This record gives sequence, C-alpha cells and structure tokens, in this order.
Amino acid sequence: MYRLGIDVGGTNTDAVIMEGRHVLSGVKASTTEDVTTGVIEALEGAIAKAGIDRSKISTVMIGTTHFTNAVIERKHINHVAAIRLGLPATACLPPMVDWPNDLAEAVGHHTYLVRGGYEFDGRTIAPLDEEELIRIAADIRLKNVKAAAITCVFSPINAEMEQRAKAVIEKHCPGLPVVVSGDIGRIGLLERESAAIMNASLLSLAAKTVDAFAKALKDAGLSCPFFITQNDGTLMAAATVRSFPVLTFASGPTNSMRGAAFLTGRKEAIVVDIGGTTSDVGALHHGFPRQAATIVDVGGVRTNFRMPDVFSIGLGGGSLVRELANGDVTVGPQSVGYRIARDALVFGGQTLTTTDIAVALGKADIGDAQKVAHLDRALAEKAHARIVQMLENSVERSRVSADPIPVIAVGGGSILMPDRLGDLEVIRPENFAVANAVGAAIAQISGEVDRVFALEKGLTREICLKQAEQEATERALSAGAIAETIQVIEREDVPLAYLPGNATRIHVKVVGEMGGFHG
Repeated sequence: MYRLGIDVGGTNTDAVIMEGRHVLSGVKASTTEDVTTGVIEALEGAIAKAGIDRSKISTVMIGTTHFTNAVIERKHINHVAAIRLGLPATACLPPMVDWPNDLAEAVGHHTYLVRGGYEFDGRTIAPLDEEELIRIAADIRLKNVKAAAITCVFSPINAEMEQRAKAVIEKHCPGLPVVVSGDIGRIGLLERESAAIMNASLLSLAAKTVDAFAKALKDAGLSCPFFITQNDGTLMAAATVRSFPVLTFASGPTNSMRGAAFLTGRKEAIVVDIGGTTSDVGALHHGFPRQAATIVDVGGVRTNFRMPDVFSIGLGGGSLVRELANGDVTVGPQSVGYRIARDALVFGGQTLTTTDIAVALGKADIGDAQKVAHLDRALAEKAHARIVQMLENSVERSRVSADPIPVIAVGGGSILMPDRLGDLEVIRPENFAVANAVGAAIAQISGEVDRVFALEKGLTREICLKQAEQEATERALSAGAIAETIQVIEREDVPLAYLPGNATRIHVKVVGEMGGFHG
C-alpha cells in the first residue's frame, strides 16, 4: 500500500508517493486559485512518475497554508460574535483590543461582555448571566453573524461556564457554530480569546477547503481517507479541521522540518527551508519542531496556542540582488517569487536574483549559465557573502547551545546554502526540494492533554502524570494510531502555588504511527 503526501504552498503544490519508508516519486506543480486544479496536477504527476496503481493508495496527507494566508491577507474571514465571560472584571481591555484595525473590521467588531468567570484560584468572579446571553443570541440572529467565540476568565482552571454559555447560545441560535477558548488556547486571557475568535472566523473557509480537497481526490479516482497536517507535525482528520482550522497555522514549515528529520535520520538539528521568497528556520528536538514557549504573533495578533518555534527571513531563490551606489550589495526581501522561471537572468529574464549568483559562481546548475557569464565576479562574491551571512545569523538565532549540530537544508532554494556554515556541517538530503510533502506523508497521529490536576485525596504527581498519559494515549488511539507504536514525546508538570488543592498543570503529548506505515 502507498501513501500520498501533498503540501499546498503559496507558490507551489508538492506531491510525493511513499511506499513504507521509501520515496518513490516527488513532483512540483503551481498552486492555483481554486486549490483543486493544482492539487490534481501535482498528485497526477506523482502517481504517473511512480508508475503505481492508484487504487493501492491507502491514505492521503495534505498540508496547507490556506488558513494562515487568509488571516495575513484579510480574506475569506467571517464575522464573529466575541463573547467574554468576566464582568465586573476585565472591562478595561475589551476583546480584540490589540488587533490591527483592518483585521478587527474583517471579523466585524461584535464584542459582548457578560457577568461570569473565575479568579486565578478557582473562585467565581460572578454567577453566569444567562439572561444576558439570551439577549446576545437575539442580537447575533438580528445581525446574521456567522459564528461565535466564547472566552471565560481562567477557563483552563474550570471549563464549566464556557460549556454552559455555549449550550445557551446554541439553543437560541440553532446551527450557529460556537468555539470555546478552552479547546484551543492556554492560560492568558487576551491571547486565548484571540485564538478562539480567529478560529471561529475561519470555520466557513475550513468547510469549503476540506470539501475542495475531498472533491479533488474524488475526481482523481481516490476513495481512501485523507488527513490534514497540523502545526505540531502530526495529523488530524478532515472533520477536526472543520472545527479547528487554526491548528494548521505554520504547518508548512513544520512539514518541511519533519521531512528533513525523516530524509536525514537526524533527530537534533537546525532546519533551513529555503523557498522562492523566504527561508523558514527552526530547531528539531527528538525529530519534531521545538515548540514556541512564548506568545506567537499571527497576522499581527498575539495568540497562545501551540506553534513551532520557527521564524522567517526574506531570503529565497527568487530574492532580488541589488548593488548600491556605495558599492554595498543588498539581498531581498523583495523577490520575483513564482515568476523566477521567467524573470531571472539564467532563464532569459532581466532581473538579477540569488539563483543567478549561485549559477554564476558555479554553485548551482540551473538554467543557462552563459546568460550570467558577464556578471562582475566581485559583485557576485559580495552577494554570496551577504547570503551566507544572512543564513549564519538565522541559524545562530535558532541554536540553544554551543554544541555543534548539523544544519539541514531543504526546499527548492537550498542551492543557496554553502557546504558549511561556520563550525556547522550542512546536510542537503535526497528529495530535499519536496521535503514538505515528505513531512506530510510521514506525519503521525498524536494525542495531547494539557490541564490542571488537584493533588489531593491520595492523588500523587506520578498518578496524575500516568492518568494524563493514559488520556492522551486514548485520544491518539481513537484518532487512528497503532497501539504498539505510541510513545511519549512531551511531558511536563508545573506546580501552581496560588491554586487551592495543591494544584499542578500537566501537559503530556504522545505520537504513534498510522495504520499501514508501521515498520
């Protein structure tokens, strides 16, 4: 049986066919406005190149940047009723107070503050005002708002009020999708609330995108199940994406990092994924992207749901190279992007790009080298030195210790990476150009628990950790993981001294192989 991995990026849609742990074929196609056309072109190319029977494809894994791009570009976003349970506290900072104006306008500025919420020690701020919720439901119907996001102060300590408020809104607004913040974010009111609102605003797009993928696969004659990759390098079922599209944010760089780990066999490394316009840089730990420990900015909004610790620099294969009047050379952040095959000098264009520099210095064999033979050698070497400096700075920013660890270069633009960066070895694996699709194809199933336990009535720390691990394992099993392959990759407990009942916050995450890939 075969697995088909697809990664839909802003410029290219990549597809790979894998049999067990072997990559049989990898293909790049241009991403299209309607998604479906680009996906079909890439998967048909990969199937033809591998020469396999499509009926033997058992699973399809898809990574997509659709939802991140929607937020960044302020497109395809629905109006949301942002309901906060917290009065009389929290009134001085209303929902979306720190959002960029254009994004706040895109989701409609429908904010409501309601009596309710909890103190940090679990005491009630005020009883939940259900009458006010019924009035809000009437306003939602009147304004024809498409979704609601409910956030309760300290709901990770106690989720009861959020769930009760959700029940009231659903009863009085039949069919309205309602998101509760405790399902997405962690402790930190404004960031958790922002994540919930953002998620609610993308629910319609999520339904359309999942339907488009399903149609593309059906049109291609594939009847197998498909999964979407999430931003921790694991998979979620299509039905889950309909409810939690924000969990796909940054899944593109994550897929590249997982693909890099798989193609090289390295579990600890710095990965640099160089595309046409930007380079994404992040660290691998146990073969998975290191998670960001702090607040993550998405489209100008602070959020606190799990995200990989990845950052981008304006350096890619299509980045513009310019010589200044004083003789200095600049590289990027402007890029010809997907037009590189038309605009770069080596392809007969008129624009000097980083790819032209790599070809002129004999470091890459792309296009027609004769078309860059006239380039001034000193200019090319200055530009190359600038590229290397940018890469060295970004890699150093991702290192957490002085120990020399390898740098893995992936992505179509990784021809820009030298053979060594300072004291670090550079590895460029086979199939490096489609590492993101490989990362999608090898993605595993995960289960995660992150909540507060009270260590009382004979409950010890060890018992609670075991309980959380069991709960996370059950979630992974129900999502399709094979029992004997499940392993714990994250386990932490943080005592919360200010809560009653000797409370501790426990976070456990397990991953396991999906059926058909074991061994």
